[in-house]
Amino acid sequence: MNAAARLIFSASRFDHITPLLRQPHWLKASQRIAFKCAVLVYKCLHGSAPWYPAGQLHVKWRTSSIVGRTRLSTVGDRAFPVAAARISNSLPQHITSAASLLVIRSPLKTHLVTISYAMIHDP
Repeated sequence: MNAAARLIFSASRFDHITPLLRQPHWLKASQRIAFKCAVLVYKCLHGSAPWYPAGQLHVKWRTSSIVGRTRLSTVGDRAFPVAAARISNSLPQHITSAASLLVIRSPLKTHLVTISYAMIHDP
């Protein structure tokens, strides 16, 4: 991603890369996985996902949160129901209560970009 950003913006290899990556809203790998997982959770909860991942999610309707259960902390935490629960429960209310998939994608990506580059300050 760094090399692609430098090529697109005609930056030298000594320029800071963070502002270049932030500008086109490119997500880091972990945030991209979280984005895909959150979109799949939204599809599961609204009936437009395949039956297999949708059947693995356990939803608490009173609190509208997703519950992920695990026995093994090494492998179990990476399972879809557990990872989906963590990602979806950590999202703000205005993202999780979106009316359609087209409405959720843009604020979700903006939120993940903000989290991704929040710890890094511009020089």
